Amino acid sequence: MILIVAVTAIQAAKPTTSLKVYATKKQHITGFGGACCDGAMKPFGDDNACVGKLYGKKSKIGLNILRMEISPSFTGDNWGDYDWNGSLPSAQTVKKRGGIVFGTPWSPPGEYKTNGTAQGGKVNGDNENDPQNQRGKLREDCYEKFFPWLNTFLKWMHDHGVDVDAVSLQNEPDWWVNYSGCLYDPQDLVKLVKNYAYMLDRETYGGVKLISGEPLGFTQNYTDPLMQDPTCREQIDIVAGHLYGHLPLQYMKAAGVLPLQYGKELWMTEHSVLDNIDHMPTWYENLIFAEELNECMLAGCTGYIYWYLRAHWAFCGTGQPWTYRINNVEYTASSPDNKKDELLPRAFVMSHFAKNVTGSTRLETSQDVNAGRTKEEIPQDYQFSAYVKGDSIIVMCINTTENTRDLKISLPYNVKSGTLWLSTSNESANLCQKSDLDIAEATNAYSYVMPAQSLSTFIFTIDDGSTDIEGVSYVKEGVRGWCTLDGRRLSTKPTRKGIYVHNGKKVVIK
Repeated sequence: MILIVAVTAIQAAKPTTSLKVYATKKQHITGFGGACCDGAMKPFGDDNACVGKLYGKKSKIGLNILRMEISPSFTGDNWGDYDWNGSLPSAQTVKKRGGIVFGTPWSPPGEYKTNGTAQGGKVNGDNENDPQNQRGKLREDCYEKFFPWLNTFLKWMHDHGVDVDAVSLQNEPDWWVNYSGCLYDPQDLVKLVKNYAYMLDRETYGGVKLISGEPLGFTQNYTDPLMQDPTCREQIDIVAGHLYGHLPLQYMKAAGVLPLQYGKELWMTEHSVLDNIDHMPTWYENLIFAEELNECMLAGCTGYIYWYLRAHWAFCGTGQPWTYRINNVEYTASSPDNKKDELLPRAFVMSHFAKNVTGSTRLETSQDVNAGRTKEEIPQDYQFSAYVKGDSIIVMCINTTENTRDLKISLPYNVKSGTLWLSTSNESANLCQKSDLDIAEATNAYSYVMPAQSLSTFIFTIDDGSTDIEGVSYVKEGVRGWCTLDGRRLSTKPTRKGIYVHNGKKVVIK
């Protein structure tokens, strides 16, 4: 009898996960976005309704970064469907909504290259000895033409109402392709930046930023040489890469050490999760996408840019059947849920990050995952991250299991109220439920039962009376006079109780 009771008690015990959030600040998060392309990279043109639904603080999703192709053109009107005009309406929409637009070349003009064409040169399979397979590289005698060519793009966009925020050196310089592409070895990029990046006309075009080459996966052989060279380091503002075959907590985190050390941004500029599938993504598959977003944040990412905005596995439906491949055989599938320009569940997963994490600074937690682990060692069932933004602490919780889980959250500051964003399935009613948290009095602890297969985002409001709030303010050192924590300047010394910034230092008024 005693044995039976003991076993029953053990079985009845509910497992608990403890999450401790520290005040230690990590990277600042610039934002989230996607690429201005649709079906084989064709830009949206005037058919950009999905951009209107996805971008801006007032949108349901809250994206703020748009990636566009810098096609190998000189005027923006002589390369058919892929000229600069194709992305212009989308770029104009994003800029009007306060967003960021950056351009990436898949190839510089063909006349600058070793194979004389914008194509990568991989025509007949992988055989490098095939005379028709000519690897397309930027000719060294044309290095000096590269940045002036980028300046023509910046001027054309400016003349058409879009001040581009950043330009990249190259899309996937490590990938030999049979479409538009250009190959660079790491030292090629060092030579290009070191000797010619000064020609980028930053002064005329609003301090436009320079992005490193964006390799197929984050690898140190492409990022470290640019950071180790002092001249290149001075020119590069954003270090970027993709995730194809490269897990963020193994590769991006390692590749981001030097860039973050030198104050650079770290952007993931292209990846698609589960794109070659014969069905609309399941809720579990959308939670895998949430985990990728979360792991990128833990790896030091400051900007995350998805691949297509409009696809059955992306943020807006296409209204069309799609193709997929199995063993090199192409099939076609369709779904009534793939309505053109209707927001898909994956968009609402992205909104947890885009609406809440943009503009925040990540905080260290007891559950942060270290680099160097294999996929099997990375905890997949439950993932967490935390952020501070103004007077809020944001805690992200992902449960991919089919079981509930008790969670105890320990915060670095007392909180007095809060909001929960909760998503539990692909069903529209469960995609983004919002509710107020029941916090009776100021506390630095909160208990929660994570629903099965759920994405939960807590937005806790920091208690004004807390005296251990060091490190929360975004007000820059050296600002004179009195300000609120979110940067609002006050005309006189405040009389209400709370925490303020006076001459760059935090002051508690009791």
